[in-house]
Amino acid sequence: MNSTTKFITKCGIFAGLYVVLSLAVFPLASGVIQIRISEGLTLLPLIFPEAIVGLFVGCFLTNLITGCVILDCIFGSLITLIAGILTYFIGKFIKNLPLKIFVGGLFPVLLNAFLLPVIWYFAYGTGEFIYIVQVAFLTIGQALSVYAFGYPLLIATKKINNKWFN
Repeated sequence: MNSTTKFITKCGIFAGLYVVLSLAVFPLASGVIQIRISEGLTLLPLIFPEAIVGLFVGCFLTNLITGCVILDCIFGSLITLIAGILTYFIGKFIKNLPLKIFVGGLFPVLLNAFLLPVIWYFAYGTGEFIYIVQVAFLTIGQALSVYAFGYPLLIATKKINNKWFN
C-alpha cells in the first residue's frame, strides 16, 4: 500500500473513532459540562501524525452531527487541530514517555478549556460571567478524557504500534 493511501486510511480510522466514541456517550460529550472520551484520542499525535487530521475531521463531523452551530463546528475543530499539531511536536522533542504524555495532554486540555467558552459566547450567546465556570468544567472534563482514557490508550497503542500500524 502506498504512503498516501496509508495516511488517508489512518486519518479515516481516527476520524471514525472520534465520532463513534463521542456519539456513544453523547449526553456527556456535549454542552457546558462535557466529558468526551473521544478527546482521549488527542494524545495519539504523539505517535501518529495522521491522528492530527483524523481528529480534526472527527471533531468537525461530531459537532455537525450533534447540531452545533457552524461557528462551533469550525472553530471548535480548529482547536482540536492546533492541539494535535502542538502535541505532535511535543512527541518529537520530549523523549521521556510519562513527561511526553503529561505535556502533550496539556494542549487539548487547556486550549479547549480556555477557548471553547469564547467560541460559545459568540456562537450561542452565553453570558460573560459564566466563562470561569465553563473553563473549570471543561478543564476537569478534558483532563479526565485525555489522561484517564487517553493515557492507557496511548500506552496500549504504543505497544502494538510496530506490529499493526506500520
